[in-house]
Amino acid sequence: MDQVLSQQEIDKLLAAMNNGEIDQEKIEEEEKTPKVKPYDFRRPIKLSKEYVNTLHMIFEDFSKMSTNILSNLLRVNVTLQLASIEQVSFDEFIHSIPRVTLIGLFHSALADETPMKGIQMVEINPQLCMRLVELLCGGTEVETTKKTTNNNVVDDKSFTDIELAILREVLKELGIVFQNSWKDIVQMETELDDLDTNPQMLQTMSPNEPVVLTTFTMQIGDMSTFLNICIPYVFFEGISDKLSFKNWFDSSQKLSKDDERELERGLKNVGVSLEARLGSAQMEMADFLHLEVGDVIKLDRKTSAPLDTYVNGIPFYQAKPGKRDGNLAVELLDKLEGDPEDE
Repeated sequence: MDQVLSQQEIDKLLAAMNNGEIDQEKIEEEEKTPKVKPYDFRRPIKLSKEYVNTLHMIFEDFSKMSTNILSNLLRVNVTLQLASIEQVSFDEFIHSIPRVTLIGLFHSALADETPMKGIQMVEINPQLCMRLVELLCGGTEVETTKKTTNNNVVDDKSFTDIELAILREVLKELGIVFQNSWKDIVQMETELDDLDTNPQMLQTMSPNEPVVLTTFTMQIGDMSTFLNICIPYVFFEGISDKLSFKNWFDSSQKLSKDDERELERGLKNVGVSLEARLGSAQMEMADFLHLEVGDVIKLDRKTSAPLDTYVNGIPFYQAKPGKRDGNLAVELLDKLEGDPEDE
C-alpha cells in the first residue's frame, strides 16, 4: 500500500522545492531512467502472472472444500484460507518448515492414466498434527487446546505409528480435495504415496528446482497455524496451456464429439421426478374435515380420459393407467404440446 503524506509533510516538500533544496529537473531525469531489477538465475520465475491468478482460483476452491471436509471430520469449526502463492526454490521451502514435521508425498495422473511429472507435497506442522490426532481420537476442543499449549517440546518429538496411521487418513482426504479442486482445469487422480517426518532427508528433487509454494492459514478454535502445499514446476509443464484465462472463456471454441459425449454422460446421471396425476377436486373445508375411510371423491376427469404425466412439475406426456407385473404403472401415449423453453 502506498504511503499517504500528511499535510505537514506536503508543506515541507513544497518549501524545499521553492528553496532549491530539491532539484525538480533531477527528479524528472531519474524517473526517465529505466530501473534495473536484479534477476536470480538460480530461482527463475517460470509461471506468468496470468497462470498464478488461475492458481489463486484453484486453491481458493481447495480452501473452501477443505474447510467443509475437515470440519465434518474433526467435528469442530475449521477455517482454511489461502494466504499466499510464491515461486521459490525447493531448498528455500525445506528451510522454511520445522526440522521435524509431517509431509505427505502425492503423485497425480491424468484421466487417461498418463502420469504427471513431479511429486506434490502437503506439509502439516507438529502442533497442528497433535491437534488433529487429539480431535480424531475423541478429544474436545477445550481439552486439545490445553494439551497443545502445555506441550512445548512438540517440535522435537517424533510421531508414533498410531499417530501416523491417523494422520495418513487426513492426508488422503486432502488428496481427494486436491484432485477435485483441479477438475475445472484437468481431470486427474491424486494418490498418497508416503509420509515423511524429516524434510532434510527428502531427495525428491534438486535444491535449486523451482516450486510453487501455496500457504494456507488454518483456524481450529483459538489455534491459528499454517498448512503448506509444495508443487514442482514440472507438474505444470503438460497443462500450462490450460491455466490461461483465454482457454477458459474463449466462446469461439466449438464443442468436440468428446465434449458432447461428456455432457450427455453427465446429464444421464441427473435425477428427475416423474408423476402421473389422476385428477383434482375442490371441496369446502367443512366437507374435508368430515372425510372418512371409504368416502368417494369425484375428480374432474373421466376414468377413460388419459392422465397428465409431469416431469419435475412440468406436464410432458399423456398416459394410460394400468398394471405391470402386479405393480401400478402408466403407459405413455403422447407428448404434450407446451412451451419449448419449459421443456
